[in-house]
Amino acid sequence: MSTPTTAATGGKGKNDSAKFAGSFAPSFTVNVSKSTTNGAAVPAQGGGRAHPEASLPAPEFTSPADVRNYCNALRALMVGISFEVSMGAEIMKGVLSTVPDPEGRIGGSKVRAWRVARKLTKAADSAAAAAKNAAACYAKFQQEYEEEINRVKHRARRPQGPRMDWARQ
Repeated sequence: MSTPTTAATGGKGKNDSAKFAGSFAPSFTVNVSKSTTNGAAVPAQGGGRAHPEASLPAPEFTSPADVRNYCNALRALMVGISFEVSMGAEIMKGVLSTVPDPEGRIGGSKVRAWRVARKLTKAADSAAAAAKNAAACYAKFQQEYEEEINRVKHRARRPQGPRMDWARQ
């Protein structure tokens, strides 16, 4: 007994491979919603993503740990954004290259797509450069303030031997 879909398509299934042979359409969704509770941003439920400023700690540089945490969070955020934007550029290039060239030039559609997607590629490169500069910022901080950091480290050290710290796991 045949189902109505197989009878209507001549015995072939709903996902006939010949029907989709020359197309590429990525499927993804982006949910951008957030709720606030007492003025603090709360990421949306269901896989939504909070705004980028919620991903960074507060810029209160009162200790070397604050500087390290801020630089590491910025680096991690920008690396992720770099990957996402780079992927977006490649998808855009693939989708736009399927649009026919209005003048009928050979390869014209791919050239136009490359010129448009190049701007997103540059944005991805800039995000990667921001990640590198965030890491370099912390390294420079350690270099410039080495004396102060070491002075506090030596003062805080106890003359006894190493001991187990069970709280740090």
